[in-house]
Amino acid sequence: MKYLTDNQLKELKVRLKWELYERLKDMSEVEEKSLNFLLNELLQEVLKNTENNNEDLFKEKENLVFYENNLEIYNNDYINIDLSKYKGFINLVITSPPYNLSIEYGQHNDSLTYEDYLKWTEKWLMKTYELLADDGRICVNIPLDKNKNGLKSIYADFVEVAKRVGFKYQSTIVWNEQNISRRTAWGSWLSASAPYVIAPVEMIVVMYKKQWKRLRKGESTIERNEFIEWTNGVWTFSGESKKKIGHPAPYPVELPKRCIKLFSYKDDIVLDPFLGSGTTLISAYREGRKAIGIEIDKNYIDIAIERIKKEFSTLFK
Repeated sequence: MKYLTDNQLKELKVRLKWELYERLKDMSEVEEKSLNFLLNELLQEVLKNTENNNEDLFKEKENLVFYENNLEIYNNDYINIDLSKYKGFINLVITSPPYNLSIEYGQHNDSLTYEDYLKWTEKWLMKTYELLADDGRICVNIPLDKNKNGLKSIYADFVEVAKRVGFKYQSTIVWNEQNISRRTAWGSWLSASAPYVIAPVEMIVVMYKKQWKRLRKGESTIERNEFIEWTNGVWTFSGESKKKIGHPAPYPVELPKRCIKLFSYKDDIVLDPFLGSGTTLISAYREGRKAIGIEIDKNYIDIAIERIKKEFSTLFK
């Protein structure tokens, strides 16, 4: 029988389910290992696998395609790109991930099963958690729900996945785009039989890694009237034109602008894992932050770079 002989031991009172205890006891007898020895061995293996899985998220060599004025753009899949040099240094993440609505994004598959979509969501959130500083924040623009291919509570499910990864919940901002609904899926028309209620709003989920209060004091750039208005959790401003930007799901500069000024200091590092047309980086540049954008599709990168260079030329005039 093998016993724990390490001097560096810590005794803990742990409650086990009865059926789990019985199975472990049987394993202990078969393998001739004490219950303590077996438990430590199994836990070490679990932790080892978890560490290996996290390392798999940093395996693809980064492809830096743009670097000017503290803005970086990489043409990579966010899940795989090696951003290990930024582990623990990202102060704020602002992004709007694909919603899995079968939108033609180019290289990203936006038609996963809902279960696979949630698994993919967990992967990119795990990577983001690794990259954030302990007092880092994340703002994610996500739908409240979706009714394509069946009604799904995408906002609620996203929050649940994020909490499972380790994120702590802070608040939710309701973004009222003032869209006039043109939908025809009413369910049971003029009847209580089975009507559909769809809210024409989107959510901005605000979460953090370990500590909400910033560990160091920096230079805030938000004005008094902005702070008073934006700490009200309903933001009303228009969306962005797909045709004008050349991207199927752009958000307006106003969205990252508010998140950046409200939740970060000057010179903080802002990350957008799904850069799209570059809106987050444009806003970060205007507000005096450093910023990193990751985008898998080269066509959208070209759009983002063109928009950013136009921003440079406008501000330098």
